[in-house]
Amino acid sequence: MSAMSIRSGEWVVVCDGAKALVLENVGDAKFPNLKTLEVIEQKDLPTHELGTDQPGRAFNSANTMRSAVGQTDWHDQNERQFLTHLAQHLDQALSAGRIKSIIMVAPPRALGMLRPVYSHALKGAVRAELDKDLVKHPVHDIEKHLTGV
Repeated sequence: MSAMSIRSGEWVVVCDGAKALVLENVGDAKFPNLKTLEVIEQKDLPTHELGTDQPGRAFNSANTMRSAVGQTDWHDQNERQFLTHLAQHLDQALSAGRIKSIIMVAPPRALGMLRPVYSHALKGAVRAELDKDLVKHPVHDIEKHLTGV
């Protein structure tokens, strides 16, 4: 991986579908120093607490046959809600002038869920995206992964 420059004051958001670390570079581009601003977590509830009942059945309009309706993936839905909330939270911080640019670090699946919910302003503030799952790493390891140092 090539080294990434992290600007002074820039936020680095490291997340997956259930946890986000919001970090700020309090150093400069040459010597970054990431500090944790906040940790946002969502409880990983068991499936029986996320959803209710079994999948339904639907009548076929052409005859009296019935077919099963697909089961809702409650964990997927929970991840999407969390990432949508995260994007809204970042958008509010952007509107309040707390940030100017962001580096997003997330697994490809989470990035794929985030991109459609970026506001126009947030999309413009995201300077770089890195498709890595680093949310469980300590901050100094995240810094090393990003800067290559």
